[in-house]
Amino acid sequence: MENAGYPAVSIISSGFLKQAAVVAKGLGLPDMPIAAYPGVPMTDSKEELRRKVREELLPQIIAGLSKPVGNISDNAAEVEPAPRDIVFRGTLDDVYEHFQKNFWADGMPVMPPTLARVERFMQFTDRAPDEVLGPCPPANRHATVWNVAVNGVMAGCRPEYMPVLLAVIEAIIDPVYKIEDAGSTPGWESLIVINGPIAQQLGFNAGQGVMRTGIQANTSVGRFLRLFLRNVAGFHHAPEGADKGSIGQSFLVAAAENEEAVAEIGWQPYSVDRGFKAGDNIVTVQSVVAISAPTYTGSEKAVEHAELIADVIGQRACGYWTAIGMVYSNWHPLIMLGPSIAKVFAQDGWSKDDLRRYLYENVKMKASLAERYAYNCGQTGFRVNNYVKQGLLPPVYGESEDPDRLIPVFHHPEWIGIMVAGDWGRNQSKGYVSNHIQGPPVSKAIRLPKKWDTLLQDTHR
Repeated sequence: MENAGYPAVSIISSGFLKQAAVVAKGLGLPDMPIAAYPGVPMTDSKEELRRKVREELLPQIIAGLSKPVGNISDNAAEVEPAPRDIVFRGTLDDVYEHFQKNFWADGMPVMPPTLARVERFMQFTDRAPDEVLGPCPPANRHATVWNVAVNGVMAGCRPEYMPVLLAVIEAIIDPVYKIEDAGSTPGWESLIVINGPIAQQLGFNAGQGVMRTGIQANTSVGRFLRLFLRNVAGFHHAPEGADKGSIGQSFLVAAAENEEAVAEIGWQPYSVDRGFKAGDNIVTVQSVVAISAPTYTGSEKAVEHAELIADVIGQRACGYWTAIGMVYSNWHPLIMLGPSIAKVFAQDGWSKDDLRRYLYENVKMKASLAERYAYNCGQTGFRVNNYVKQGLLPPVYGESEDPDRLIPVFHHPEWIGIMVAGDWGRNQSKGYVSNHIQGPPVSKAIRLPKKWDTLLQDTHR
């Protein structure tokens, strides 16, 4: 509206002022009028809410609409260092302090991104250093091949991880992923899943402790994405940061699927479910807003494993957040099956689609409870039957007007992701709850340089 020449005011609660400032600046309108509701609307009484709107919010709205409309060309962007500029010189301790002071680090020591180190990363891609991959809102800096390498160095990645890092960033800047929402209040994190021969070539762990820090590939690649979101997209919670994660969580290490186990039991890899061929090197990135308890199941019968997975991962972990998925008509939970559990399913004749169908048909909740959960997250107008009438939810959700009728927790069986990883010697699985339209699974092929095999051999000499 402002760019079109019309006055406009953004209405937010006061807790979002820092985030709003970053977004406005990224849009080229740092002086865009903002009206802030003081405090938290969802914890105020109706009387207090009316008073604050009347006495404190409305005057700000009127004042904002009365200001001259800003011009995007009037707000010159800050000049940032060129890719090869030396921004600091000093000892290792000095560099660390400088990076922390400028909010370029994540609270842990970083590897200084010297020109020599970054150039070593560039050897593992045929792409030009200044190639622009795409914009990174809300700061709206451009992701480039060069700044991918810079953040890879800082995160402690090895140079040969570069093709994986590029694919990860291509995934998150895909408009479907909605990177601009990576700082929303749920505090979700991105989970990276690696498929294909490259996982073994680079030493990614797919077995015991797959989601633990400690293995360089899994840990540094997961940390890289958090650093990139911080340094390029602007997602940190320091002054002028766009990370509004109310409590938040720390970065997730990257996960590799155990494709040997998958092949042994006769299933296809997760990447095939995502539309690729078995044997392709693929990165998939999705949001994770919550993680289930470790889910232990024991039986030689698939259905008995499915029953507990439905209870612990489906009902308990996914049940609460499904309502927000309903609001946005988009929700993709991921289930990580331990290899021994996946083997039981396969030996008992179950496919992944059979497990998906079981969960869809057997994990249910009251419609009134879904509406209550959504209301308390701020979606005060959400009604299940209204969404069915608008075609935003399947007809099965609106089979009656009974507020206590049971509706599926999983919206569509095909939206349930299933991968195999973890400890062969234990009967454990885990569920990863996605954050609706923010961070749905996005998969990208990993583009290897022409001399990949030679480059890789050189690193092992």
